[in-house]
Amino acid sequence: MSFAELGLNDHLLQALSEKGYQEPTPIQAAAIPAVLEGRDVMAAAQTGTGKTAGFVLPMLQRLAQGPRVRANSVRALVLTPTRELAAQVEDNADYYGRHTTLKTEVVFGGVKINPQMQRLRGGVDLLVATPGRLLDLHSQNAVRFDQLEILVLDEADRMLDMGFIRDIRKILNLLPAKRQNLLFSATFSAEIKALAKDLVHNPVEVSVSPENATAHTVEQWIIPVDKSAKTRALIELIKRNAWYQVLVFSRTKHGANRLVAQLDKAGIKAAAIHGNKSQGARTRALQEFKDGDIQVLVATDIAARGIDIKELPHVINFDLPNIAEDYVHRIGRTGRAGSVGEAVSLVSLDELDLLIEIERLTQAKIERREMEGFVPNNSLPDVAIKAPRKPQKPKKSKPEGDQKNRGDDDRKPKAQRQRRRRSPSGDVNGNR
Repeated sequence: MSFAELGLNDHLLQALSEKGYQEPTPIQAAAIPAVLEGRDVMAAAQTGTGKTAGFVLPMLQRLAQGPRVRANSVRALVLTPTRELAAQVEDNADYYGRHTTLKTEVVFGGVKINPQMQRLRGGVDLLVATPGRLLDLHSQNAVRFDQLEILVLDEADRMLDMGFIRDIRKILNLLPAKRQNLLFSATFSAEIKALAKDLVHNPVEVSVSPENATAHTVEQWIIPVDKSAKTRALIELIKRNAWYQVLVFSRTKHGANRLVAQLDKAGIKAAAIHGNKSQGARTRALQEFKDGDIQVLVATDIAARGIDIKELPHVINFDLPNIAEDYVHRIGRTGRAGSVGEAVSLVSLDELDLLIEIERLTQAKIERREMEGFVPNNSLPDVAIKAPRKPQKPKKSKPEGDQKNRGDDDRKPKAQRQRRRRSPSGDVNGNR
């Protein structure tokens, strides 16, 4: 099947050809026709499956057929959980729409709001935004929704994990009742299904991979190691295998900073990306990593959301995540779009419960490989996989605290706050 067979116009086909894309991915083949028909869509898709193009391409085509956008108005809105993902989506929209007259923009927190207000004055056909900054702009009359035709919630599961449910519901109340709704999520938890009930109407449901499964293009294994030896093991692993362009996940912001200092001391050029870094610093670090100027990028889960690096070869879990679903998102940074990647987890005995939860979620045993010179004093037991737990009924959301100063993706995830007592890192605040 070709993109032309999906019904896309010549302007979009030309942009796809210039980008080197010939055939749609499964999520694109399923979602594009449904969006073009004006149907609501509820899609489950892992990162790296091409889902962004799956909604951006048909949205651009529908917008090209509609009226001219008015001042400060928006015709299509994409909500994302993080700054990096917002920028990535807008980059894609800008590229695919390069042969059209449509205007795309992105707005997020962590940067000055006035330039964003100025860019919205002439109206925007497709706006990508994080929830907090969008509400700030609306409160200052910088953006209007009377022309809104299409709403997309991208990575909706992450937005709920990060405590954006109240902001999302506020935004929904501002939008016209008659609109097309597209919901994309890596997993369909009970909370996502509850949100979808109020959002999508008679949707086309799309699922391109088993729920909570990890990509088959990613080779995964565990290296059992004592906690005190993790840093030395990481340095040895990178040097021994001559790995370059390695994305390392740390559970906390402070841990990420500390690890970068230790890697630099060992002669491995590294940078950290997390919520305490300014947007400028995060953007620079990501670009240097993409350009090959730095060898290792150390990231927290929240900051890494939206990182899209073509053919990223290696992902290392320096710490296992507190939330099992985050493991799927982490290793999904590699093995994208059919390329092969490696995901290695350095696991100490105090993380056994977290490992059990990951294997229970994915219903797959992760291979253990001992590393010469780093065999742990306390071995890692091999525990049988149990059936995944049934999802609990979603609880009513509580106030998230001060909403005036929104850092968007810098707030602590709700699930992280709920589980902070069990954090094996000893960081009772669960800082990322």
